Amino acid sequence: MKNYWTQSEENIYVAAHRGWCAKYPENTMSSFEAAAKLGVDQIETDVRITKDGELVLIHDATVDRTSDGVGRVCEMTLSDLRMLDFGSWKGEAFKDERIVTFTEFMDYMKTLPDITVDIELKEYPTEGREEIAFSVADRVLALVDEYGFTDRIVINSFSGKLNEYIFEKYGNKYRQHVFYPIRSLGTGMKLNPYSYAYCCCMNTTDKRDFDYVRSSGVRPWAGASVRDAQTLDAAVECGVELITCNNPDEILSLLRERGLHK
Repeated sequence: MKNYWTQSEENIYVAAHRGWCAKYPENTMSSFEAAAKLGVDQIETDVRITKDGELVLIHDATVDRTSDGVGRVCEMTLSDLRMLDFGSWKGEAFKDERIVTFTEFMDYMKTLPDITVDIELKEYPTEGREEIAFSVADRVLALVDEYGFTDRIVINSFSGKLNEYIFEKYGNKYRQHVFYPIRSLGTGMKLNPYSYAYCCCMNTTDKRDFDYVRSSGVRPWAGASVRDAQTLDAAVECGVELITCNNPDEILSLLRERGLHK
């Protein structure tokens, strides 16, 4: 079985945040395809559920920012969403980009066997939506298994309660991606998330925080705050192993110049 998880301080991986979202409309096929052509190691995306129970890729709870429509994703059917233009807000060249379903994305990723996937669950177990959030997590993970991606994904959420649900139900079957500091994960947790997580996105440039996470057996990653040479060098100094970024073209180039991306 292929070992996808060989990132290190000497070979820092690059993940495309919502695809190549600095240049392309986020979470669209053009954004994913462009990122893949750059040679990224991972693609990150966000999953929500529609009114009629379809899993779609969109970050926000509403379509207002990234389409020509308005309204909450959970109050719209897939058919409603398919009618919207998810590209023109980023530029006329992307006119008529359509929302992507999770299965369409997975079908595409099957054609890219060397790239891992970071799946962010955006349905949180807030009051009245606990059953929905847990069901979406279960459905996503069932599809991950069905596609044979169990060892190719990390699953992440800003809800510590949801992360804990996944760990308590599935154990260490799936690599879990959490966040630092712990307050980023909300309330309602019974366990220390760094006791079961595989990796952690570090919203800090204090090496002591990186050392603490690493001492817990958790691999330190960085997020989209890494965007240029200065922020990259700070993350490298801390011992980062993977960077999830909006501009993977620039970050890949900088890492390669430093001999830190093989």
